[in-house]
Amino acid sequence: QMSLVESGGGSAQAGGSLRLSCVVSQYTKCMAWFRQIPGKQREEVATRDRDGTTTYRDFAKGRFAVSKDEATITFYLQMNDLKPDDTAMYYCAAVSRWYNSPCPRNADGYTFWGQGTQVTVSS
Repeated sequence: QMSLVESGGGSAQAGGSLRLSCVVSQYTKCMAWFRQIPGKQREEVATRDRDGTTTYRDFAKGRFAVSKDEATITFYLQMNDLKPDDTAMYYCAAVSRWYNSPCPRNADGYTFWGQGTQVTVSS
């Protein structure tokens, strides 16, 4: 069983930055960040493949960046130039260690999830 533990959420002013962390307990080919606003579907922020290839949704391009610490299997989501519309619960997600297909771009494709961390951006 894989575990994902998130940290780093909080409050920021518009234009500010936050960095989220996600510690994963074992190897995963695909890791993703999602976010969700109450009453709406969970939406992808970015997806990272084992080789480091990362795909971002349009709203995240140029502002958000995913990185990884290989030694600790920790994934980061650096969020810059935050906007009030970025206010949401953010989740990290991973596929199982046996998964060997292209990385999913939707929430249904991920088996393991972090507990979520709230990000609130004020104007």
